[in-house]
Amino acid sequence: MDLDRNQHTLQKNFTEGNVAKQLLVFSAPLFFSNLLQIMYNMVDMVIVGHVSGKSGLSAVSVGGDISNFLTFLAMGFSNAGQVIIAQYLGAGQRNKISKCIITMFIFLLSCALAVSAVCLFLRAPILHIMNTPEESYGQTMAYATVCMTGLVFIYGYNIVSAVLRGMGDSKHPFLFVSTAAVLNVVLDIVFVIGLRLGAMGAALATVISQTVSFLLSVLFLFRNQKKFELEVWDRKLWKIDREILESLIKLGVPMAIKNASVQFSKLFVNSWINSYGVAVSAMAGIANKFNSVSNLLSNSINTAGSTMVGQNVGAGKYQRVPKIMLTCFAVTVSISVAMSAALLLFPQQIFKIFTEEREVLAISMEYLPVAILMFFGSACRAPMNALVNGSGNYKVNFAIAILDGLALRIGLALFFGLTCHMEYVGFWLGDALAGFTPLWIGGIYFLTGKWKTNRYVVKE
Repeated sequence: MDLDRNQHTLQKNFTEGNVAKQLLVFSAPLFFSNLLQIMYNMVDMVIVGHVSGKSGLSAVSVGGDISNFLTFLAMGFSNAGQVIIAQYLGAGQRNKISKCIITMFIFLLSCALAVSAVCLFLRAPILHIMNTPEESYGQTMAYATVCMTGLVFIYGYNIVSAVLRGMGDSKHPFLFVSTAAVLNVVLDIVFVIGLRLGAMGAALATVISQTVSFLLSVLFLFRNQKKFELEVWDRKLWKIDREILESLIKLGVPMAIKNASVQFSKLFVNSWINSYGVAVSAMAGIANKFNSVSNLLSNSINTAGSTMVGQNVGAGKYQRVPKIMLTCFAVTVSISVAMSAALLLFPQQIFKIFTEEREVLAISMEYLPVAILMFFGSACRAPMNALVNGSGNYKVNFAIAILDGLALRIGLALFFGLTCHMEYVGFWLGDALAGFTPLWIGGIYFLTGKWKTNRYVVKE
């Protein structure tokens, strides 16, 4: 069946047509989805920062670090599922897509329940490991507890979004995120400003909005399963497919390790940074938002590129892959230049969005050159991650996970922070430089040509 000729399907075919147009059209909703997620996370920081001061800002910063780390399984395995679905679609093996979706749901939601239970039991030691400042400990505990409790809904939304992206639909995930963003802002006003719940109010706003987004996305998938050519609501089909689970684990484990390693290294780096006092801890929260901005376009292009590469690798149309990568580079580098210029021209105005406290603003100027470095690191990561993820090569992904996430990120942070006596600025610098790791590993992988096979996923 030709996807382009069937007007009743919501699946998209990326194995033919103009690469640049397809990438931009597909990535645009992903970009705005990521932008909205960052914006409503920033709303938490801004509202809590102005209502509760630097202690509240620190609580959202530390609690947010922990919450982001706990999503590593959701991010890793949902991204793996997205690639598997894309390759099945490109190879014409659509009968396996429903089985893949069911296997993902059973496996990942079970993981979410287990992670949530363990972390709720260990939340006090976790906050201790993070060197949580005493002034913000109570609010941080409340924030982390709420996020840990709602983890299953965060995992669920990631699964549905990955399914839709794998089949080329980026528009509807954007609509669900838009709903969550608006609801999050409204609830922030109610819980933080109205009820004075501080950081816990921000966490409640985030979890409730993500839960609503998840429920809406499941309802959409249920109502449109025929347009996606799916059969996922038959009870007889609700069992794990061993072959697909094997592929999911092979691809998902390195991706999960990569996400966990990066998040763990950030927790490690930020735990050292938090030890320099509450003002530096508050600035670390703002720095995390700049890191999110630097990853905004990168993740959008990476996600879109992974699906496009996956479909073309699955279909054996390898000649289109370099075109996809080149287009990814052109878009991400151009935007990084624009963001760097804005930060250099209006640094005070941008940092004052988050806080008016002079001590934090003074530290922000030390962070400025690191932020620009992060912008370009993210720009270079996107095309290479799209190639590695889309081709399904779990070995290369594992190498990136270990080097980027652990060896270089922690090693460079310790080198600049402690050995070079740069303190918290050195930790930020090491983290930024490690972000270029996928560029050189992915570059070598591309030149070898070993990505020109679909054997990692597709079984004839």
